[in-house]
Amino acid sequence: MQRNPVIAGVTRGPIRATSSIACLAFVALLAVAFWAGALWIGTELFNLLT
Repeated sequence: MQRNPVIAGVTRGPIRATSSIACLAFVALLAVAFWAGALWIGTELFNLLT
């Protein structure tokens, strides 16, 4: 008895390199935005406490 290839996940094609690069660029952008916000909040707190 053969398994359904859709259920087994056989029909998925290879991941495209452009989508992987775009995903990595988006994650890098999120990381930069996070650390920029963290630095801004840190400097604001430092200015308030001094």
